[in-house]
Amino acid sequence: MNCTKNHRYDSKFSSLPFDQGGTGRHHCPGCAYEKGFADGKVRKLNCDLGLDKLPESQAGTVRHKSTHAAYALGYLDGVIASYNP
Repeated sequence: MNCTKNHRYDSKFSSLPFDQGGTGRHHCPGCAYEKGFADGKVRKLNCDLGLDKLPESQAGTVRHKSTHAAYALGYLDGVIASYNP
């Protein structure tokens, strides 16, 4: 399954580190960010990135970017957002 969401071209992902290996390879950092944001918004204590369940993406600014870093950024943004409903 391939990601077709517009977040693949979001410039906020340009600063993520490159990652060409491991379990996150070719999975969509934009979707990882969204999952992290949702987990952070509820301040989930036990996080499971579930990278193997994310769609693939090789397009736009998310190409070869770290899904782990994207999840972590999303989690942080979600936690911050949880304080400002």
